[in-house]
Amino acid sequence: MKKKSVTKILLSVMVLVVSIALCACGGDKNTKSSETDNSSSEKTTETAAASQTETPAGDSEASCLVFGMTQEVGSVDPHMDTDAATRGVLFNVFEGLVKPTSTGDIIPAVASDYTISDDATVYTFTLRDGITFHDDNPVTVEDVKYSLERSAEMDGESSALSVISEITIVDDKTIQLTLAEPNSEFIYNLSIAVLEQANDADQSGNPIGTGPFRITGFAEGQYLELEKYEGYWNTELDYIDKAKFKFIADAQTAFLELQAGTIDALQYLTYDQVEALTDDYNVIESTMMLVHGFFLNNQYGPLQDERVRQALNYAVDRDAINDFLFNGKSRIIQTHAYPTITAWYNADTEGTYSYDVEKAKELLAEAGYADGFELEITVPSSYTQHVNTAEIIAEQLAAAGITVKLNLVEWSTWLSDVYQGRDYQSTIIGFDISSLSPATWYKRYYSTSSNDFTNFSDAEYDSIYEQAIATVDHDEKYELYGQLQKMIADKAASVFIEDPADFIAMNKKYTGYTTYPVSAIDLSLVQVAE
Repeated sequence: MKKKSVTKILLSVMVLVVSIALCACGGDKNTKSSETDNSSSEKTTETAAASQTETPAGDSEASCLVFGMTQEVGSVDPHMDTDAATRGVLFNVFEGLVKPTSTGDIIPAVASDYTISDDATVYTFTLRDGITFHDDNPVTVEDVKYSLERSAEMDGESSALSVISEITIVDDKTIQLTLAEPNSEFIYNLSIAVLEQANDADQSGNPIGTGPFRITGFAEGQYLELEKYEGYWNTELDYIDKAKFKFIADAQTAFLELQAGTIDALQYLTYDQVEALTDDYNVIESTMMLVHGFFLNNQYGPLQDERVRQALNYAVDRDAINDFLFNGKSRIIQTHAYPTITAWYNADTEGTYSYDVEKAKELLAEAGYADGFELEITVPSSYTQHVNTAEIIAEQLAAAGITVKLNLVEWSTWLSDVYQGRDYQSTIIGFDISSLSPATWYKRYYSTSSNDFTNFSDAEYDSIYEQAIATVDHDEKYELYGQLQKMIADKAASVFIEDPADFIAMNKKYTGYTTYPVSAIDLSLVQVAE
């Protein structure tokens, strides 16, 4: 790779998948909430939750955190969210029967406790005493049943709740879920937001949850405002009064606002940006909990041959990408797995491929492509991390005789054409953890799965996956998921690169920011520094 090209790429590196920042806080009882249609930022609907009087920007207090994002919230209806940024923000507003912790465990939320039958087919939940929605109405078992059925219907066949065969209201505090088949991981799927049934007609226009914050204002493409919900069930928490997520389309502009002090926090900084910060900020170093990879359409021409896919794995220098983009701070991976979740990670997959151009050429020749071939990489143009990675990989593949054409598209086009339509040759993208259940991670490579967008198909893989889902024995489940990870690597389903380093900057006037293994920007743990 030419140093000149790498330098050019480095100079263009900005903030990664999403950035967060907050600006002056304040609500307005006439604040509008946008529709989920992103075609026009002027299209709005009335938000009944926005009941606060307007606070002038200059009156922002230290207890009002200002946090900026380069990717806006897609919808304030939690059953409609499709991206990590939206899930991260709405983590503060909505809760399910259970919720994840920063350590990757599950704790009761709307429920106070639960039991699971020995065969993992019956899950029984008891509602928390006195728990209310943000409009102060009590949460009922009918609301829980409604929410589960609504989420399942909206997600269709892909719903993690499709395994439920019956929902039984035992009494006014108890609800029981019966599964069609044993599933010891099902508890991880029950962080799905509990919504108020009486609000059915306006869940996206009048968002009402049970979380530590309630929404007081939302303008599409501009901001989302929150305030502390005084009726929150966890009275032990002492956290900031107000927050505002400000949507800043340009990553460099967001960083400049951070430097200027007009926002207080920013996520997904580059290493160079961290180095440029003053002592006014604390920097939390973590990983994005993201499978960042060069994903391959296994049904496209040359990529149908396992040897070609393996050749691409040898031709990509993962360490170089890590060094150039993250100063070597990322965790290199070679399968679809999250190494920080050690309970399910198969470390034996590490080292499956080394950077070996000659080996790549040898495999290509065996597959009948001694002279190489042309390959298009479709990349969402709004994600600088992915564009820069594609540029580096294009140079690396050229050394093995593969000619790369970059196809930069808008995010909406990527979703419709690549992810949903599977009309692509290869792409650069990252997958976060939408659920702590490993079954959801490896369903992505199950041949009949609706989200198997790489078109990976292997009968042995399907069989092992089905066994892993069926067993309730943890050790057996661990072994089976380990086998799936190894198969994904050995059969070169795609080229897995890294779990990228994540640098989060926060003004020192705030403390307590904590990272999670799932998409969660948890402001309920943030306090004003003494």
